[in-house]
Amino acid sequence: MSKGLPTLNNASTPSHVRREMKEFRQKLDETIPPKRDTARNLLICTWNLKAFASLTERWTARSTDSPKRDWRGLWAIAEIISRFDVVALQEVKGDLKALRTLLKTLEPAWQLLMTDVTRGDAGNGERLAFLFDSRRIKLSGLACELVVPEEQLDNISPDALQKQFVRTPYAVGFRSGSETFVLVTMHVIYGKRSVERFPELKAIAEWMSDWALQITEWEQNLMLLGDFNIDRHGSLLWQAFSSTGLTIPSFLDNVPRSIFAKKSKNLEKYYDQIAWFETTSDDRRLNMKVLGGGHVEFVSQFYKDAGLTKAQLQHRISDHYPLWVEFECRD
Repeated sequence: MSKGLPTLNNASTPSHVRREMKEFRQKLDETIPPKRDTARNLLICTWNLKAFASLTERWTARSTDSPKRDWRGLWAIAEIISRFDVVALQEVKGDLKALRTLLKTLEPAWQLLMTDVTRGDAGNGERLAFLFDSRRIKLSGLACELVVPEEQLDNISPDALQKQFVRTPYAVGFRSGSETFVLVTMHVIYGKRSVERFPELKAIAEWMSDWALQITEWEQNLMLLGDFNIDRHGSLLWQAFSSTGLTIPSFLDNVPRSIFAKKSKNLEKYYDQIAWFETTSDDRRLNMKVLGGGHVEFVSQFYKDAGLTKAQLQHRISDHYPLWVEFECRD
């Protein structure tokens, strides 16, 4: 049975680990808004945690250790997640050691909802999960996976979805203050060619459009988040994603999603998204006010003493940056 991570403050914790975490916490204080109960805010995050499965019980994994994710990397993950109210995780695997250790390291109020493992080679043995701080938000009662109606699968159009999603999108309803919101997370098939992603992106855009009209009748907010494997802004895949009016806030346009993205070409890896319908005249639009958002940069903060490359670092923490948005809630 997994236990929580060793405390950062005991004598056995390497001094360089304590130092880098202190510096990282200061950076997060400067870049992520605090959780507020007065003038209540809501902090939503999505993060593809590369092959989030087992854990090596060392502060720094050795070259011979497997997996490479160690206590140090998991502390970085725990510190980032703790700053948000709810986090959608993609690439959670069948082995839950790292996830259970993470959950026991966070405050006891943190709770978990997740799917079972997706069977089949294309599903890559992955789960979709939500971690949330129950001191700040509550479950509304809704939890479901989105399945495409059979008649929609009978569509003979060459760009239509001909089979169910490889990894079924997962929807969960939450409440914060007087706001009720439904988060839908998914991890779109990558495939051998980008054109293979088009049907899933188009199908989820159509699903969300229809569902948003029903959700907003009950003054609920509907959001889509996750890893959509869109190569770049403005591409055919991006157009499929946004074809029904799904909108990505402009302040996320130039935010890097991948740790391998070049500074001058951030939008070439436009994988992760947080989106909703927001046109003023649209019956599907959000009730909540959007305050801002961004990503969490961690590459420059960790394992500097170990001299890891980004290719090595991705197995300790992730190859994706967390993406987040802050909202204002009615009390």
